[in-house]
Amino acid sequence: MLPDLKLVVRLQDVDNRLADLAREIAALPKHIAEIEKKLVSHEKRLEADRAALAANQRERKKCEGDIQVQEQKISKLKDQMLQAKTNDQYRAFQHELDYCGNEIRKAEDRILELMGESEPLDTAVKTAEAALKVEKAQVEAEKNVARDRTAADEKASAELRKEREAIVKEITPQVYSNYERVRKGRKGIAVAEAVGGRCSVCQMLLRPQFFQDLKYGNAVMFCESCQRILYYNPPVKVEDLSDQATVSHQ
Repeated sequence: MLPDLKLVVRLQDVDNRLADLAREIAALPKHIAEIEKKLVSHEKRLEADRAALAANQRERKKCEGDIQVQEQKISKLKDQMLQAKTNDQYRAFQHELDYCGNEIRKAEDRILELMGESEPLDTAVKTAEAALKVEKAQVEAEKNVARDRTAADEKASAELRKEREAIVKEITPQVYSNYERVRKGRKGIAVAEAVGGRCSVCQMLLRPQFFQDLKYGNAVMFCESCQRILYYNPPVKVEDLSDQATVSHQ
């Protein structure tokens, strides 16, 4: 294989890895934003449950206060009834007592309703608080992992960029110019292997003579369909693999 071909194949591998790292680096903040958004929604739901529970408790206290007020009225009315001089006055006091009694029963019924409503609310708040504590710890752990991963990716990217610069210096300028032109026009993939007489990327069948010339490897050749730089890897013979295995065991 021509030195330029070996270099562009290696360059394509480096560019692919750089693209993968760039996607990961860009994806990590989005992932963190998503889990933080979910956390915020759970916090808001918990606050709503807390607010509902607090409102329930306030209304219960109000009902209890109303009962006390009505009981005080009943006590005063009973004292006043003793001083009633006519049947009309007595009936008026009795009417007021009945009204106060009804108000107390209404308040007591409402307290029972509120007690029934408060139990699931209290359970929901306690459950949500426990779950939120665990979720916050998980989010913080994921943020730490993301920060470490981003730092590692950025370090790897810096090393790959240095390697890329070294490769580019060795490539013939015209070949590199063609590589960049194709890479920009073909979504980052400028090099393709020819396998089974086809371009492995666009899958178009290569002309027999073109494929034969490619096998010789005497020039940098481009796919006639997608314009990517083509290279050919001859199949490894079984006896060659056996020889390699023998050497490695010696």
